[in-house]
Amino acid sequence: MKVIKMSDVKKDDKSADGIFTGGKVEIQFLTTTGIPDKTIKDPIAALQVNFSAGARSKFHIHDHPQILVVTKGKGIVATEKEEITVTPGMVVYFPPGENHWHGSTKDSDFSHISITTPGETTWEGKK
Repeated sequence: MKVIKMSDVKKDDKSADGIFTGGKVEIQFLTTTGIPDKTIKDPIAALQVNFSAGARSKFHIHDHPQILVVTKGKGIVATEKEEITVTPGMVVYFPPGENHWHGSTKDSDFSHISITTPGETTWEGKK
């Protein structure tokens, strides 16, 4: 068993990576690279994404499933067909191949934990 204290996990600013828009986005890697002693090496990727108000990901498609667990604030999860407002205690499932984005509302910071298996992600506007 491994217990992770979120306050011990480094926050990496990803705002300039070209996959986010609208504001500051920080990621805390909860498996492998983000753990201080790097002892969790599992085929599941878990990370917390922290969006400032108005920030969001660009549209993207995973070739694997993605689960989001909302942990803070008010956010939006969206596909090409709908947008849904989400709050703490809600869980979102994106099946492989579904084009989507997620991020904060204009007036609230937002955080979620993302859980995925290994695979590729294709980002809008990024080659």
